[in-house]
Amino acid sequence: MQVTSLNHKYFRTHLEDALSLGRPLLIEDVEEELDPALDNVLEKNFIKSGSTFKVKVGDKECDVMKGFYLYITTKLPNPAYTPEVSARTSIIDFTVTMKGLEDQLLGRVILTEKNELEAERTKLMEDVTANKRKMAELEDNLLYKLTSTQGSLVEDESLIHVLATTKVTASEVSEKLTVAADTEIKINDAREEFRPVATRGSILYFLICDMSMVNCMYQTSLRQFLGLFDTSMAKSEKSPITGKRIGNIIEYLTYEVFRYSCRGLYENHKFLFTLLLTLKIDVDRDRLTHVEFQVLIKGGAALDLNAVQPKPCKWILDMTWLNLVELSKLGQFHEILNQIPRNEKGWKAWFDKDAPEEETTPDGYSNSLDTFRKLLFIRSWCPDRTIAQARKYIADSMGKKYADPVILNLEHTWAESDTRTPLICFLSMGSDPTNQIEGLAKKLHFECRAISMGQGQEVHARKLVHQFMQTGGWVLLQNCHLGLNFMDELLETITDTENINEGFRVWITTEVHNHFPISFLQTSIKFTNEPPQGIKAGLKRTYTGITQDMLDISNMHQWKPMLYGVSFLHTVVQERRKFGPLGWNIPYEFNSADWTASVQFVQNHLDDMDPKKGVSWNTVRYMFGEVQYGGRVTDDYDKRLLNTFSKVWFGENMFQDAFNFYKGYTIPKCKTIAQCMDFIEELPLVDSPEAFGLHPNADITYQSNMAKEVLDTIMSIQPKDSGGGGGETRESVVFKLADDMLEKLPPDYVPHEVRDRLRRMGILQPLNIFLRQEIDRMQKVITIVRSTLSDLKLAIEGTIIMSENLRDALDNMFDARVPALWKKVSWESSTLGFWFTELLERNEQFSKWVFEGRPNVFWMTGFFNPQGFLTAMRQEVTRAHKGWALDSVTLHNDVIKAFQEEITSPPQEGVYIHGLYLDGASWDRRNCRLTESQAKVLFTMLPVVHMYAINSTAPKDPRLYQCPVYKKPHRTDLTYIAFIVMKTTVSPDQWTLRGVGALCDIK
Repeated sequence: MQVTSLNHKYFRTHLEDALSLGRPLLIEDVEEELDPALDNVLEKNFIKSGSTFKVKVGDKECDVMKGFYLYITTKLPNPAYTPEVSARTSIIDFTVTMKGLEDQLLGRVILTEKNELEAERTKLMEDVTANKRKMAELEDNLLYKLTSTQGSLVEDESLIHVLATTKVTASEVSEKLTVAADTEIKINDAREEFRPVATRGSILYFLICDMSMVNCMYQTSLRQFLGLFDTSMAKSEKSPITGKRIGNIIEYLTYEVFRYSCRGLYENHKFLFTLLLTLKIDVDRDRLTHVEFQVLIKGGAALDLNAVQPKPCKWILDMTWLNLVELSKLGQFHEILNQIPRNEKGWKAWFDKDAPEEETTPDGYSNSLDTFRKLLFIRSWCPDRTIAQARKYIADSMGKKYADPVILNLEHTWAESDTRTPLICFLSMGSDPTNQIEGLAKKLHFECRAISMGQGQEVHARKLVHQFMQTGGWVLLQNCHLGLNFMDELLETITDTENINEGFRVWITTEVHNHFPISFLQTSIKFTNEPPQGIKAGLKRTYTGITQDMLDISNMHQWKPMLYGVSFLHTVVQERRKFGPLGWNIPYEFNSADWTASVQFVQNHLDDMDPKKGVSWNTVRYMFGEVQYGGRVTDDYDKRLLNTFSKVWFGENMFQDAFNFYKGYTIPKCKTIAQCMDFIEELPLVDSPEAFGLHPNADITYQSNMAKEVLDTIMSIQPKDSGGGGGETRESVVFKLADDMLEKLPPDYVPHEVRDRLRRMGILQPLNIFLRQEIDRMQKVITIVRSTLSDLKLAIEGTIIMSENLRDALDNMFDARVPALWKKVSWESSTLGFWFTELLERNEQFSKWVFEGRPNVFWMTGFFNPQGFLTAMRQEVTRAHKGWALDSVTLHNDVIKAFQEEITSPPQEGVYIHGLYLDGASWDRRNCRLTESQAKVLFTMLPVVHMYAINSTAPKDPRLYQCPVYKKPHRTDLTYIAFIVMKTTVSPDQWTLRGVGALCDIK
């Protein structure tokens, strides 16, 4: 058989040879696109020429000889081939199944641990097969004799002889088969003892495979896994007691796979992997049920707030209450909804603690819950503490070493590799392992040469690889995502070259890329090298790159403090990314080039400065906020934040002893790098969000987002075809949900009724034109939802075909998410339950407005186009004043004391709006001004805002804080509506650093 691949340099020759010589051809590792040269072969477009057939391969005609077979393999987990390819070929799924792999692994264990058993079993299988074959031959022989005998059967001696022989042999064979069956039972019993090892191996392998759905670079081949499996049996502690030996293998294997896998995962996925590992093992041990697993990852996301038991206390968030309702369906928690109102004070006091998971839980839950049930409990009550409790659960279930981070040891990683195994580092923002790799090469006395890949670099890389294969040395190919075409060639070179110097290694750095060759990833050792987090680690990294000469380059007294100031700013702008929209609306990739340019500017500025005039702070602030760092920033409010940092931290006051960025973060007075490093070493290991200008509550947001990301990712990689673990199937769950939603879905708007009502209200009034547009869009949503739900029910029943859109709706509704088709015509929402509740509430506002008249207060969240609403209001006010022009009329507002329920009449001019939440600050209702957030209260409901228009384009009063208003929690240009002004007793700069914004929707 000829083995080749589509990008092999002799692929065409291999194909032509196989056709003309009548040999089977195997094409390995194809993607979803096949080479057009194969079209005629696959189509069987053969031309008859005499007694033979010919086929056109490209521009060449080849003979097609008997014996030619074409096999094609792919490593893609779920390839989507075109209908043409599917029709021309027979597609066979050779993916290993969980049970199949378990049996395969069991064979390997027995072969190592009980070799004689496996040999006996193999011999037995051979004997049984031989005996069965003998029986079949005898029967065939007898039948042949019976049919071919002429005359009387009784007189045929040879037939009587065959009958006698068959009888004797048959009884012997059946005896042997009976003995074999008994022996097989005994052998299988002995084998079954070792099944737990195979089961654990199978669970671990499929978990590793699942990780490739989290990130396409996390590819591990079965061969690599079997290597780990064999190593675990060889290196784990021996014991004559079978039970103990099995325990040793399982423990060693699990930790070895955990360590091996975590090394090649990004930081944010390491914890996800460990949690999934623990959950899967505990499901297998029957420590938790499938239903409990679903409650952990989904919570109450599928529930409708209006359809469940009403919330007893205002301080409980809507999402928390829905989680608790879902939790109460589990036996241990069935009383919880009644216990909360009975002991509200106790629950509130417990909830307000900084770390509730460490405290005694009310109503005796502390004593009755194990760590997993406590995790369910904490996930429902305090999403921000989920990760902390999950770490406890992991340590309790698997052991403390699984809860500790895996530290990369580059030397050990190198020791595991060989000449034919490349080492790949996945790059992330701010990480580059080049220095560490070069340092290790120096330590181990190897020559290391680096080449940065890109256009035209393949020639140099090829030359260096061939040179070092002969002489020994390390080839470091950087940024290989820019040279993907060379990767297949490189893999072929290192696997096919016969003689390679023992000192040869290939190191590769690459960013995540969807088209990185899977076979390359599956043969290599993968690792990540992310920079440590925090101000201390960031400053340390920056100052490691500063030399003493650089520190002494300027004799101006301003130089060293300003250098430290730029380094501090550089760390803070990067660290703020983790806080999501509170930190930056868009997470910018600030890097060391920005720092270098800023430091160079400071140096040049100080060199050219007139000592009498001093530093031109306006210039410095402009360069930082608008050019060096600001050049990357595209969002206006992010630019305002950056300029505020420059304004607050860079000024003459930074040279005074009393100056600090935040309590405990001052500027050192040091003359040497060593002194600076000592000062940095004393900084806190964990930073308060206040060091970045944020409120301490920002940490809750960060922890909640992290927990949500982990649980959402786990949910997204769950298999789509499973039933509910012995409960209802996915289809029946979704069918009930669709039924329920169809029942609650509001009726369609009747066009002539709507037109008639609008005509009476004044069809050309700006706000009525706006209302008509909104009703049109609402009707579109109702129509699509109704048709999807009706079709989905028919598809589940099998009446119609399940289309791509219906399949997506089925999967998303089961996962309590909004189907893609609905999201396209409507609005973002975190869960299906909240989305549907919002649909009913939005429709109610439009329906009342059109059939009962204009409301006194408008619910801003309920509009598709809130900007259009404010523009219509501006038009309305402009028309009411003679001589006003729309161009010179701007929005203005007052936040009044009243809430929506207290408003009985509309304002004389403008509109009242409600439904806005403050994010990053709280509201002092008595004095109508901004105030610091209360602990643990992330969002504060604003009272009614009076929006109106004024005939002035002058800038707003600088003493007021201009608070941006967004439709949703992720703040981008697409969700931005306008800004509202707010009174404040402190400088507005403080609220800018806090990232204060107003949101229409916090779910």
